[in-house]
Amino acid sequence: MIDLDAVDRRILDQLQSDATLSNAELADRVGSSAASCWRRVKALEAAGVLGPAVRLLNAVAIDRKVNVFCNIRVRSHAREVRAPFEAFVRERREIIECYSMSGDWDYLLRVVAADVEDYERFLMRVLLEHPAVGGASSHFALSLTKYTTALPV
Repeated sequence: MIDLDAVDRRILDQLQSDATLSNAELADRVGSSAASCWRRVKALEAAGVLGPAVRLLNAVAIDRKVNVFCNIRVRSHAREVRAPFEAFVRERREIIECYSMSGDWDYLLRVVAADVEDYERFLMRVLLEHPAVGGASSHFALSLTKYTTALPV
């Protein structure tokens, strides 16, 4: 845990909105000198607060317009069952989020697909064929009300 001051928080807020800002633009927006801003960004990177800069894709533009939230129940909670399943999840590009859950279901996956048929192929031929999977329940998103990657700072 790092102690963030007001300038650090402004830097984080700005970089979450636009990671392409030059150091000079960032310093101007947060009210800091360029040298100080650069040192702070490097310190935030070193502390693990800032991860790699990426570009976000428009899912519809690349034919990934269907979002499915899939609850998974595993056959066993033993480590030797869960570990291979979690490795499988990390390898599958159509699974873009995975959470280990409390409650009735063991995992919640967010899966992107081109269409319902594409998801059905993945579900029936890939996901349900994994030996750890004991059951699944799929929920299709009808529309997107809010999506952000920005965390409150």
